[in-house]
Amino acid sequence: MRILITGGTGFIGRSLCKELLRAGHQLTVLSRKPETVPEKCGATVFALKSLDEWTSELHFDAVINLAGEPIVGPRWSERRKRILWDSRITLTERLVDAIRRAKSKPEVLISGSAVGIYGNQGDTILDENSAPVPDGFGQKLCQAWEDVALRSTECGVRVCLLRTGLVIGKNGGFLQKMLPPFRLGLGARLGNGKQWMSWVHMKDHVAMTRYLLESRTLEGPFNLTAPEPVTNEAFTRCLAKTLKRPTLLSVPAWFLRLSAGEMAELMLGSQRVLPKRFQNEHFKFSYATLGPALRDALFAPSEPNVS
Repeated sequence: MRILITGGTGFIGRSLCKELLRAGHQLTVLSRKPETVPEKCGATVFALKSLDEWTSELHFDAVINLAGEPIVGPRWSERRKRILWDSRITLTERLVDAIRRAKSKPEVLISGSAVGIYGNQGDTILDENSAPVPDGFGQKLCQAWEDVALRSTECGVRVCLLRTGLVIGKNGGFLQKMLPPFRLGLGARLGNGKQWMSWVHMKDHVAMTRYLLESRTLEGPFNLTAPEPVTNEAFTRCLAKTLKRPTLLSVPAWFLRLSAGEMAELMLGSQRVLPKRFQNEHFKFSYATLGPALRDALFAPSEPNVS
């Protein structure tokens, strides 16, 4: 298949490109720095600097939309919110417009989202049929992201929405940010630690995305999470145990709200999400439980790059 990928040079995108190249697909990556694409994504990967380069004659069989500035980072000032919004919603609007203009439409658009779309729902078990609850900027961002992507259905394009949990993988993502204090024995639960964390190993995330890509019928929202979410307290204990370090500390919720502002909703919000639609497909998870997923991400050797 000829596939256009946005966000291909990112944490998830690099792993996905490696897998799709291995499967024999032809990849083009949209990047503001096209010169970095061959090194990050593979020597045979083409690069586009702008969607303006997608002329009406250029054909892609599929589009995978993973672009977006990291949600965890600087405080959510109005300027930062605009950056997060433009990198997801505005870019997806332009992507959908390019699909509309294309003489030959892609068969499928696979577009990013996150479990944050459900909002803070405490201990409630959530699947793809669960209704989101309005809950701040993060939830609003995910909802708008999905709504824009779904406009491609008007062109007869099959649309799959990736409601992604916290991705556990090597050398990046949220785990990389957590490791320094944990390695020093300063790992701490956040707030009371009762909030649920829905996570997924990178290998499974990539496999689930490929599964949707190669399907001819699946569409709509899919939770890309492991079948066993854990509380923040359980995650903290498991990571500390994996690193053979103590975990005696906690960070009060009031301090997180004071230091991180509105972004604290990411750390204190609770989404207990199950990948029900993938379970119905009898998808085989490589990492269904947290301990083995963390051990692989922290200690297993990295795979060689695929050119």
